[in-house]
Amino acid sequence: MTEQAPRVLLADDQTLVRTGFRMILGADGIDVVAEATNGAEAVEAARRTRPDVVLMDIRMPEMDGLEATRRILTGSPGEPRVIILTTFDLDRYVYAALSAGASGFLLKDVTPEHLASAVRTVRTGDALLAPAITRRLVQRFARHGSDTAALHRDLASLTPRELEVLGLLARGLSNAELAARLRLAEATVKTHVARILAKLGLRDRVQAVIVAYETGLVSAGEREPAKHSSGQA
Repeated sequence: MTEQAPRVLLADDQTLVRTGFRMILGADGIDVVAEATNGAEAVEAARRTRPDVVLMDIRMPEMDGLEATRRILTGSPGEPRVIILTTFDLDRYVYAALSAGASGFLLKDVTPEHLASAVRTVRTGDALLAPAITRRLVQRFARHGSDTAALHRDLASLTPRELEVLGLLARGLSNAELAARLRLAEATVKTHVARILAKLGLRDRVQAVIVAYETGLVSAGEREPAKHSSGQA
């Protein structure tokens, strides 16, 4: 059976951006079900049309994309995935939006192929940015006790192995690299990651990286440890 195309909400105060993105997505068979010119309109449109994915500009009048993301992602079943749009790489607002539950970010000069691919990627439940990129964001902007939309989770629910997996994941290791480091099957690693997300109530790996830093499991500036020829199972 053919997979149904994602339904997208475009939120950006620039008409040219919305028009261009609508044309790009339409050419790839992705339906834009609504458009919004500010955060308040985006929240209303998300509730009305129930899209699969929201492309959210971070800087808009009346209500910015960060506040709109917080209001859309309340933890209710069937919520859309949010991709943050920005003109600045590693914008501090992007970090706050990721903490609020966004699944990744795109620069506005993204290629048509990458835009369509990104929408389909997050629609399936995957995060849009690699853990290594997220780590750069966290190292630059995370502050304990700050007023950002920090995620606070009790890591006591995790097993020692799950804590180990989370720490390595936060340093940017892929599932394949985790499997090699821990001498586990990749399917086993995926199971560990899924359990970590479930226990901590997280959406994806992006939020897992943020939690690892904000709880102090991994420190900003801490490097991924050197590989050794032997390791514990």
